[in-house]
Amino acid sequence: MTQEKKPSVFANLTVQILIAMIAGIGLGIFVHQNFDPIAAKDFSSYIKILATIFIRLVQMIIAPLVFTTLIVGIAKLGDIKVVGRIGGKALGWFFTASLISLLIGMIWVNVLEPGAGLTLGNIDTASASEVSAKTADFSAQHFIEHIIPKSLFEALATNEILQIVVFSIFFGLAAASLGDYSKPIIKALDTASHIVLKMVNYVMKFAPIGVFGAIAGVFAVRDFSELMLTYAKFFGSFMVGIGSLWVVLLLIGFLFLGTQMKQLLQRITGPLFIAFGTTSSEAVFPKLTEELERFGIKDKIVSFMLPLGYSFNLDGSMMYMTFAAIFIAQVYGVHLDTPTQLTMLLVLMLTSKGIAGVPRASLVVVAATCGMFDIPVEGIALILPIDHFCDMFRSATNVLGNALATAVVGKWEKD
Repeated sequence: MTQEKKPSVFANLTVQILIAMIAGIGLGIFVHQNFDPIAAKDFSSYIKILATIFIRLVQMIIAPLVFTTLIVGIAKLGDIKVVGRIGGKALGWFFTASLISLLIGMIWVNVLEPGAGLTLGNIDTASASEVSAKTADFSAQHFIEHIIPKSLFEALATNEILQIVVFSIFFGLAAASLGDYSKPIIKALDTASHIVLKMVNYVMKFAPIGVFGAIAGVFAVRDFSELMLTYAKFFGSFMVGIGSLWVVLLLIGFLFLGTQMKQLLQRITGPLFIAFGTTSSEAVFPKLTEELERFGIKDKIVSFMLPLGYSFNLDGSMMYMTFAAIFIAQVYGVHLDTPTQLTMLLVLMLTSKGIAGVPRASLVVVAATCGMFDIPVEGIALILPIDHFCDMFRSATNVLGNALATAVVGKWEKD
């Protein structure tokens, strides 16, 4: 038996991304310190094109991947009872994880009180207005309309994952009910899904360049040390909260998966770094699909769980929402008693679902929630300067949460 040749350490995607992050930070800091502000801003806008190209390449394959794999997965599951059983387990996990994430954010922001007695100058109110403007259509009616697609082609064109999921579930169930008659179309979609997954390998080769552009662009226009000093209490408290959430997720993972949890973490290290560097959990969707299947989860489970998870299971974003909303209330001296905070938690539990793909989705939800509870919406401007760095951690946490949910449900179904 011939021994398989091991790839060079530099051929490893995770190592390449780590090197790209370090190089991006170094270049960004150099530009920030040696270029005038206008030139640094121009450099940032140009270098970020690398990240934009990578994310667009990923977005290009997300819709066809979700559409093909989910239909094939449901058709392979067989009947509506099996779909209902797995869907019930998935939603039960998602809502429990969301509740835990929201509670962790609420507890730590009350214990550490990062907003108490804080006054911050140089607030970017213009950007806050842009975020606040997106809350105009944020209502129960808009939420329901957002879930149900008017047209499959419109949903595919705009990468509305939740709408594609709804159509694919109906299509998959209908195909499964027809039995052998639908096998040709299912086989064609299965072939298409494998072609798209092959495209993932090509797109991921560009990941280190995309991460490099994203990191360099941010550090070129931000004085990181000054930013950390100004927002030390907020960012430090946020890190305590997100760190606590990671501990909880990892403990739950080891509880359900045992020693396999270590293997899972090894598999998703690359996707975690990509999400961290690009601040986009969506950017790793195709790669995460591939790695979870390599981990040993059946493709029909992965193709069913991940699209749902990206709409209903954003653990890092959930933790940040309660944390940020109550932080703004603390800064403005708005007292929120425990029953009010619990009510806010339930509101966030519902309003945050199905907004994956919305730019700065967490901030939009926070702004809408502030408006509901008479907290000044312009307070969003307080957290905008540091939001990108918080987004790096919550995006990686979203990836961990979805990988864990898929692995656990996959194990339950295998058993």
